[in-house]
Amino acid sequence: MRTTRQLSITLPNDMADALRERVASGSYASESEVVRDGLRTLFARDQVLESWLRQEVVDAYDALVADPSAAVTIDDVRARLSAKHANQ
Repeated sequence: MRTTRQLSITLPNDMADALRERVASGSYASESEVVRDGLRTLFARDQVLESWLRQEVVDAYDALVADPSAAVTIDDVRARLSAKHANQ
């Protein structure tokens, strides 16, 4: 059974040029290799983001639900950032 599938894709000119430049420079053996590497990077980024959301954001949300008094208003955030910027 075949483990690959041929696809036809359309890219904006600048992306197609960048893809071909990577092959021409010798960084990659083929255009398909560039696309595969890009997709692996995208999948890894998505996995990291999903992990962060599940581990840190959910915990922060749960903590805020448990103690709403810990919430900070947008005005407080702006004031803190302005004060920090003024001290630099």
